Amino acid sequence: MTDTKRLAFSIIHFLHDQLESGTLTSDAQESLEVAVQCLETAFEVSTDDQSLAVPMTLPEMFAAATAKHPAESQVNNNSPQNSVSEEKRAEAERLKTDGNDQMKVENFSAAVEFYSKAIAINPQNPVYHCNRAAAYSKLGNYAGAVQDCEQAISIDPNYSKAYGRMGLALASLNKHTEAASFYKKALELDPDNDTYKSNLKIAEEKMETSSPTAAMGGLDLAGLLSNPGFMDMASSLMSNPQVQQMMSGMMSGAYGGVGGGGSSGSSGSAPPPPGAAGPGDLSGLIQAGQQFAQQMQQQNPELIEQLRSQIRNRTPSAGNEEQP
Repeated sequence: MTDTKRLAFSIIHFLHDQLESGTLTSDAQESLEVAVQCLETAFEVSTDDQSLAVPMTLPEMFAAATAKHPAESQVNNNSPQNSVSEEKRAEAERLKTDGNDQMKVENFSAAVEFYSKAIAINPQNPVYHCNRAAAYSKLGNYAGAVQDCEQAISIDPNYSKAYGRMGLALASLNKHTEAASFYKKALELDPDNDTYKSNLKIAEEKMETSSPTAAMGGLDLAGLLSNPGFMDMASSLMSNPQVQQMMSGMMSGAYGGVGGGGSSGSSGSAPPPPGAAGPGDLSGLIQAGQQFAQQMQQQNPELIEQLRSQIRNRTPSAGNEEQP
């Protein structure tokens, strides 16, 4: 019991030193005072009993003990990585390579299986998690991709590719604000990566896109209607007799069968003009729409190409990167 009392005496002495340091808040001081009283009562010791004193203070004993084992805490923290033998690491690398091969032939499910096996062997390798995230994204499992990217980043906070792939997964989930923040971090780590720059720009544009525009699949409808070239082309087309004829045919196709459906006993209506859609004729309606698009293409091919480019450029890209 004597050794226990001596230990309690050292602890109480340490607490007294902390009370006298002047660095504690009033609440903390009150808590320590209560703790001292509890220890004195429980172990029946007093700071006045110098027979319980030891040559070293509690902080000195702690410093001496930790000096003998300086790297013990680091070994414990890295134990999963250090416990993997060289042979196992080589096996994990082979599995990763097999996964990369499956990605090249677009067999994404098989790639996930290989990466998962590599992770099971060496879970502290961020590349395996990041590669599986890419495979998950290809399969449409964006939530799984996000989780793998988070794991890769927790292992290596400076792994730029994990931030970039996190951005892609979040963008696919329509979380463009979050995606933009990860693209920015990726660019901090890899400032010359053109794919990150392009995807960041797209994410920022998506953030500014209003809901009506989003419904048009990313097409800037407001900008389109305010474009003089487009409005002039539309006005010119609508005044074209051939276009008017097609529009008339499209309207007839849409509404000709409504309200009792044009019985055969009605006064024989004239057949629709050539190229126009007849009542209920879906193929004719599609044909009229195609002819209308051709008229627009002929009228202003440059503007049409601009519209096509606008739609193409709003899709984030994974780039042409290969799996590491």
